[in-house]
Amino acid sequence: MHCPYCQHVDTRVIDSRVSEDGATIRRRRACEACGERFSTLETVELKLPAIVKGDGRREAFDARKLRVGFDRALQKRPVSEDRIEAAVRAVVHAVRMSGERELPSRRIGEFVMDELRKLDHVAYVRFASVYRSFEDVADFREEIEKLERDLPADSGQLPLLQGGDAAAAAPPGERARKR
Repeated sequence: MHCPYCQHVDTRVIDSRVSEDGATIRRRRACEACGERFSTLETVELKLPAIVKGDGRREAFDARKLRVGFDRALQKRPVSEDRIEAAVRAVVHAVRMSGERELPSRRIGEFVMDELRKLDHVAYVRFASVYRSFEDVADFREEIEKLERDLPADSGQLPLLQGGDAAAAAPPGERARKR
């Protein structure tokens, strides 16, 4: 490993640590020439399938784009960075395990929706509204009702719709007082 400071060709490893999930190794290094220290991250590099877009174009799989999609859907939602990273890794793993050389982008969208459904209902509906090109409020309502039907009663998240009770029908100020 070349030193990033002086470009000397010989650096030595001082310390190595494996990440909690076992996916990366962080190595602390020191340059033999200038004495500067720096860290490197070592990860496995596997060939992922090419992505076939809706219009037939093909492009390389890009985990950064995947992360941007998660970030947009989860913007201002109470989901930790660790859980988001785990969801991104789960999608990458699903893509890798598909065994395909090419994968339709629609399939990746389904993987993302599966992970968002587990993370946050609002983020799931946000993503689904763009992914499935919702046309009107009825499309939102239909997706929310389907989501609530399919989820276990104790999912740890608040309900998306108040099932027709008086509190849901009341104006916002009234709802707060009735709770």
